[in-house]
Amino acid sequence: MFPRSRSALSAVLIALASLLAPCATLAGWAMHGPADTGRYVAAVAPLADDPAVRDAAADTLGAGFTGFVDEATAGPVNGAVRLFVRDAARSFTRTEAFHEGWDAANRTVHAAVLRALRDDGAAGHAVTVDLAPVTERVRDRFAEDHVPFARRIPVRHTAVTVLPAHDADRLRKGYRVLDVAAFWLPLAAVAFAVTGIAVAACRRRAVTAAGIGTALGGALLALAVPVGRRLTVAELPGPVDGPAAGAVGAVYDALTETLRTASWLLVALGLAVALASWLTGRYGRPARRTPVPEPPGEPAPPRPSRTRL
Repeated sequence: MFPRSRSALSAVLIALASLLAPCATLAGWAMHGPADTGRYVAAVAPLADDPAVRDAAADTLGAGFTGFVDEATAGPVNGAVRLFVRDAARSFTRTEAFHEGWDAANRTVHAAVLRALRDDGAAGHAVTVDLAPVTERVRDRFAEDHVPFARRIPVRHTAVTVLPAHDADRLRKGYRVLDVAAFWLPLAAVAFAVTGIAVAACRRRAVTAAGIGTALGGALLALAVPVGRRLTVAELPGPVDGPAAGAVGAVYDALTETLRTASWLLVALGLAVALASWLTGRYGRPARRTPVPEPPGEPAPPRPSRTRL
């Protein structure tokens, strides 16, 4: 194969490897980050102390309790009661019972969603969870803390829809694609990079190009994370500057923390490989020896000329 053909083939393979590297990182993060229930709960556990999450939870709890009182009294409650319920809900979000309920609710919801995504027989069905065990756990914690009327808190077994059927089916298809991509994309990226370096006319330059391409792919992935955050918050219904938007943003930041770290590690790895290859080529070459001129010697005696008779 001619050197130009080898260089062109090497450039194409290295470009493909550079494009697949961030895609493989994203697929691996999606399968081993948010898809793991333990890691997910551990990632969102500190969010129970986030002010935006507390405000959103307090609004949800206050609205639910007010609706329960409306049903019990057959009429709307007055403003003073609503203000009291709101203050009580905000105070509850600062207790240890709220933290336990937060972890239990996230674990229950995440396990239900993950079970539905992995079950092909659940096609066409919405993802629902029963939060009665969570409510019962919070009620027992209130009773242990001697909260008045804690035992009278009703525990209702109501199926709460987490994902509609069409959203669950769409996510199930995407989950299967990610499962395959998380295994094959890293192998393909490594295979393309190794082959591109092997067929290159100048392997040192190919290694440098592969390192730079990997670093650029990691940088693009790092820039895509905040763009995804804006798009996620923008898709929220209603105004995007309320507590719900802040809560969603905080959850997004917690879940993508490992992705941001992986993208910058990809940048550092690519730059390290490129720098090592460049330094090796610049300072690792053997020094060229300049030819030393021989010292001038004594002139050779002239040859006797033959006279032709």
